[in-house]
Amino acid sequence: MTLPSGARSTTGAPRTVVITGLGATTPLGGDLPSTWDALLAGRSGIGRLDEEWAADLPVRIAGQAAVDPQAQLDRVEARTLDRSQQFALVAAREAWRDAGLGADSVDPERLAVAVASGIGGILTLLAQYDVLRERGARRVSPHLVPMLMPNGPAATVGLELVARAGVHAPVSACASGAEAIALALDLLRAGRADVIVAGGAEAAITALPIAGFASMRALSTRDEPEAASRPYDKGRDGFVLSEGAATLVLETEEHARARGARIYAELIGAGITADSHHVAAPEPTGAGAARAMALAMKDAAITASDVVHVNAHATSTPLGDIAEAQAIRTALGNATDNACVTATKSCTGHLLGAAGALEAAVTVLALQNKTVPPVRNLDDPDDDVSLDVVRMTPRQLPRGVALSNSFGFGGHNVTLAFRSNS
Repeated sequence: MTLPSGARSTTGAPRTVVITGLGATTPLGGDLPSTWDALLAGRSGIGRLDEEWAADLPVRIAGQAAVDPQAQLDRVEARTLDRSQQFALVAAREAWRDAGLGADSVDPERLAVAVASGIGGILTLLAQYDVLRERGARRVSPHLVPMLMPNGPAATVGLELVARAGVHAPVSACASGAEAIALALDLLRAGRADVIVAGGAEAAITALPIAGFASMRALSTRDEPEAASRPYDKGRDGFVLSEGAATLVLETEEHARARGARIYAELIGAGITADSHHVAAPEPTGAGAARAMALAMKDAAITASDVVHVNAHATSTPLGDIAEAQAIRTALGNATDNACVTATKSCTGHLLGAAGALEAAVTVLALQNKTVPPVRNLDDPDDDVSLDVVRMTPRQLPRGVALSNSFGFGGHNVTLAFRSNS
């Protein structure tokens, strides 16, 4: 493969991209360590929606954030940020600190941001529409547009970190967070930046999105919150809507080692494809998803036998889980049994545009800790899955490569490939 001139280090070797910082705020915890501990314990972050606005909804469960972002931010700064932007800022600050970075650690012109959102500031949009109807145009907030725009989370993080090498906001539904990380990989390899904060944020737990997803029959209607999200189980009946954010600090290895940074893992490849099959339904054979996995492995210059773990997209929908299982078997072929599979959404629910970023962070931690979190609620495995799914208790993981899959409405498929650092 011919790389751009900037894609090589000062030694002439292709640029290696590493992860040096991680951050998250989720239904399981207000930071990544608490989220990780909950995943290992198989705890659920799903609960009932007792708010008045949810009283007449056909689905009244969701994965609300364990810690309100306003409790983690200054009151004045939180007032002009949509909830999705608040989540993004909380996660980015944690990842930045975790990477050992400070205010002057990176040249702003060599620092970029890629933070995605599948929906953007929908809570602000709906709330301000109510203001318009009830109180008139003059009472609409002057902060409305910056708070509702889909690039709001990215812009918020970019302003916080003074990132001047570029601020990007891929929008590809539930693959958005993963696509942001894939974009960061490309930018670092191309020499466009030395450090990139990448991930996703989402806050869409309100009546209209829930009603819309319910009308599509995409949501679980199980009246047991903690048992509702059950990837690969015969009793699954849809996903559970959740909220939160996750970000990763990615650097060229050259830059990370020069500053003595701790390295979690390497991001060694990414594959992006499109199904062009249906705007919402998965391609039933999983062909596009399998091709994304194959492209990620090709990009990483590895073979299927190098893959020891897959963090599956596995949303708990009847069709989607089977299509992805088929895709994994197709992509890994005879090496399928060598890779254990987990499904993070069994505990967290589905964070939409933030899901891929959170699952990437969890994949990195699985490699670093050599431990895979179990899938919750997998009581009666679907016969059509035929994968080595981690159940009941965490699984020890050998050193190797892990894939993280993310798929989205519109037929978006993204696979990220990570390699153990030690």
